[in-house]
Amino acid sequence: MLSCPKCKQPVDFQAIKCPNCNNSLKAFGHPGMPLYQSEDNSALCDRCTYDRDDSCNFPQRPQAKSCTLFHDADKPLVVESTISKSTQGWTGIKNWLYRHRGLIAIAFLILISILFALGSI
Repeated sequence: MLSCPKCKQPVDFQAIKCPNCNNSLKAFGHPGMPLYQSEDNSALCDRCTYDRDDSCNFPQRPQAKSCTLFHDADKPLVVESTISKSTQGWTGIKNWLYRHRGLIAIAFLILISILFALGSI
């Protein structure tokens, strides 16, 4: 469960407003749009990635206490993923065959057609 940044009471992660203090938790009342809010009433911009690279176009910048685009500059934008051992070897071959099964079927049909054509000569 998440906690409300204003009253610190636990709230459901899909709640649009805090049931205790009526603080808005989702942007524009839409459950899919998170609204990032400062917990200590300080500006979010001084620790935001988009403010640091000057790509932010939010009108309340640089004193925004709530924002829909906030991303903590100390956390990476894209989490690095490592290639597991399961994508190598036989599993990798099976995955490749599965991804290209349509082309393999067409190649197989062409091969059978060529064999029939050569057999009838």
